[in-house]
Amino acid sequence: MLELLFLLLPVAASYGYVMGRNSVRQAQRKQSSILSRHYYRGLNFLLSDQPDKAVDTLMKMINLDSDTVETHIAMGNFFRHRGELDRAIRVHQNLVSKAELSESQNLQALRELGKDYMLAGFLERAENAFLQLLDSEKHFLDAQQQLFSIYQTTKEWDRAIELGERMMNCHGDSDDLCNRISHFYCEQALKKIKSEEYGDAESSLQKAITCDEHAVRPWLILGELAIKQNDYQQAFNYLKEVPIRDVSWFSEAVPLLEKCTKELNSDEQLDGLLEQYWQQCATSYLAKVRLIAKNKSTEEAEKVLFEQLSKTPTMKGFRTLMGFFIEDEVDDKTKESLTMVKGLVEEQIKLRPKYRCHSCGFSGRQIHWLCPSCKKWGVVKPIKGLDGE
Repeated sequence: MLELLFLLLPVAASYGYVMGRNSVRQAQRKQSSILSRHYYRGLNFLLSDQPDKAVDTLMKMINLDSDTVETHIAMGNFFRHRGELDRAIRVHQNLVSKAELSESQNLQALRELGKDYMLAGFLERAENAFLQLLDSEKHFLDAQQQLFSIYQTTKEWDRAIELGERMMNCHGDSDDLCNRISHFYCEQALKKIKSEEYGDAESSLQKAITCDEHAVRPWLILGELAIKQNDYQQAFNYLKEVPIRDVSWFSEAVPLLEKCTKELNSDEQLDGLLEQYWQQCATSYLAKVRLIAKNKSTEEAEKVLFEQLSKTPTMKGFRTLMGFFIEDEVDDKTKESLTMVKGLVEEQIKLRPKYRCHSCGFSGRQIHWLCPSCKKWGVVKPIKGLDGE
């Protein structure tokens, strides 16, 4: 009898192994069947235009198989692109709350959730999401851009500067980052000027210059600030730095320089500066022509203007030339005709844009240091050509 029991032991072990294996297979088949049933049910709800039920059904799948994370993220993105942000948030929130996700999957879901919050206008929640991603090697650049966008929208320039400097310390500086931080300091300075904190404003502008040696905006603001404080010589010294940094912005500095020299009664300073740059833009050569007309003769000013217009014709130049002709001794009928044409040219100048974005082509009549269209800093510049400079 005992021998028989020993003989049956291998048989019992084999039977137990086979039964156990079959049980596992049955459980896997059952789980796969449930997963497929949930998946196709959710897909059917979606195609039947019942997205709420689809979301609920598909979210149940995460409890069964974490391999469906990519499907859930894609589903959330689909809802976001359709503008159904509440559903997108529900899907991505559900993913972030799951402990079964790997770290990379959790960070990916968190990034998508942050984007959902951004579009929904929940900027504080979006900020919290992206702050968690700054330490992620894969997502920190995207998080940085999104945080900059948030701080620009809310005009929290102090926090934007803090973030930018943190990025420079952690990942090194770049031309784009230096340019961006320089503009943040300028925005900070404008807020302080508005509250008459002129000393702090100057400090911010000096930091802007330190951040980006090619920046012209801080020099322009420093010039305007010095004029505001009736320090015209200092203003002139600030403004003459503009063409050194970027000559395309000299057209913005010239009117301020003319105001300074008028108050200082010192045309020599302006004439000396214009000698280097007067052919760079219409505004500068018209300032040169006015100095010639004032200190020499109208005839010589007309000659210089006519020669310059033959090289680089502009509507501004034609308007000034017609003004000279009207002042000349001409008959009343000719003067009336020239006055009418001059008025038409002036209307044309008023209608045409003065600035254009070199990145996306946006144009307008006001300076936008941050392009309203492509949201890039420092890409809008004065227009060159017949209608511009």
